[in-house]
Amino acid sequence: MKIGTVSISYSRKFNLGNYESIELGCSLWAQVEEEEDADGVVQFLYHQAKAAVKEAAMPVIKANEFQISKAKSQRKVAADLGDMEDL
Repeated sequence: MKIGTVSISYSRKFNLGNYESIELGCSLWAQVEEEEDADGVVQFLYHQAKAAVKEAAMPVIKANEFQISKAKSQRKVAADLGDMEDL
């Protein structure tokens, strides 16, 4: 089967607290030549779209107190679970 074009969409919703959220997304398209690996192109596009959403989200997350406290609590839980594995 000949694949001419592939596309990928990636989006993520972030809870900002106080009943507010923001959804960021990215869609990428690429032309695929016959000799190219379509699955490899899809994987590449996925990683590029995910990185673009992460880059766009960082200023919003850093400016939002709710996300900062959520990230800190997740790190603490992960650290506590790591300590329990040593038992």
